[in-house]
Amino acid sequence: MVVSLTGKENDALKTRLAKYLARDETGIRKSVLKLFLDEKPYTTQNVFDLLKQQGFDVNYRGISAMVGLMNTRLGVLRIDVKGDHNVYSLKDEYKNSVKATMDNY
Repeated sequence: MVVSLTGKENDALKTRLAKYLARDETGIRKSVLKLFLDEKPYTTQNVFDLLKQQGFDVNYRGISAMVGLMNTRLGVLRIDVKGDHNVYSLKDEYKNSVKATMDNY
C-alpha cells in the first residue's frame, strides 16, 4: 500500500529536512540519508561501517543516536526489530520528498 503526502504534510517534511541538513557541517547527515535512499535496510552497525569507509570520524554510539533522532525528529524512517538489532529503512511515502530536498544541499 502506497501512501501519498498531502501538500501541507509534504511542505512540513521538507521544512524539517531543510533545517536538519542546514546544520550538517560535515556532510554526515546527508551521507546517511543518501544511504537510506538506496532503498536497502540498514542496521546501526551497517551505517557506522559505511560512514567509516567514507572517511567520517564517527563512533558507534554517535551513529546510533543520529539514526534514532532521524527516526523520531524527522519521522522518515521505518524500524523493524530483528533479533538484537533494529533495522532502519526509509518509508516509501517519503522517498521523493527526501530526494527533492537533498538535491538542494
